[in-house]
Amino acid sequence: MTRAELKSAAKEQIKGKIGILFVMFLIIFAIGFVCAFIPLVGGIASFIITPAFSLSLCMVYLKLAKKEEISVGNVFDGFNSTGKALWLNIIVSFFTFLWTLLLIIPGIIKQYAYSMSFYILADNPELTAREALSKSKEMMNGHKWDLFVLQLSFIGWYLLIGVTFGIAAIYVVPYISATTANFYNSIKGSNNEEVIKEAE
Repeated sequence: MTRAELKSAAKEQIKGKIGILFVMFLIIFAIGFVCAFIPLVGGIASFIITPAFSLSLCMVYLKLAKKEEISVGNVFDGFNSTGKALWLNIIVSFFTFLWTLLLIIPGIIKQYAYSMSFYILADNPELTAREALSKSKEMMNGHKWDLFVLQLSFIGWYLLIGVTFGIAAIYVVPYISATTANFYNSIKGSNNEEVIKEAE
């Protein structure tokens, strides 16, 4: 699929779903806000639940990519794999940190190598965190630049968030997230063939 096709599909997937996705964001924000005001325990709770919410959102956008219905309750789906999500977040952060100690560029490259880990775990909950990480490295072999360019193509949308004092994020964040989920699906099982092409 071309980048234009990935984006076009994303727009269709989130059409009529912005309200539900925004409520999900409010739930995550509210819980995080409460945790921030609880000394020590709140910090620990936030550390544990944040990866689970990240996994939940990956599940939600993969459901949208499959044209399946979503509900507000799906924001908690990732909690069925809280331990795996937490461990995946830890090892991704740890390995990225180690590579960054060498030089900034290797750290960024590894960050892209690990970028599909949560989507893989969301798509394959039977995997371990280490297996999801390994599969992400395999999947992103030859596609790191594709993802970088795809993300760079949203720079105008990021600027729109700034000039609207964050209001545009209500649409832009789901749009970018859905596009990323489509990117994951487009390279899944691609055997590292060139799948992200320039629009003709």
